[in-house]
Amino acid sequence: MSETIREAIVEALGRMDYDVSDVTGDTILGPAGLDLESLAVAELAALMEDTYGFKFTDADMEAFANMTLDQFATEVSTRAQPAMAGDQPE
Repeated sequence: MSETIREAIVEALGRMDYDVSDVTGDTILGPAGLDLESLAVAELAALMEDTYGFKFTDADMEAFANMTLDQFATEVSTRAQPAMAGDQPE
């Protein structure tokens, strides 16, 4: 699932007009990598929340700029799994 989420994140970044041609799993989202500003990080997080049906906290948002793409994908995956499990019929 994490690979699918990683692809969704890269696609979202492309739609947000970020150059993702050289992006790898080790690319940092913030100033040392893609250079996402806080509003862009919040927009990316909101897109993932809407796509996978969960919510990040304000404290979570602060850590995202220092994460790599793979770390962020893992964070999304971890939160999406319980949310998606709740959507399955019993």
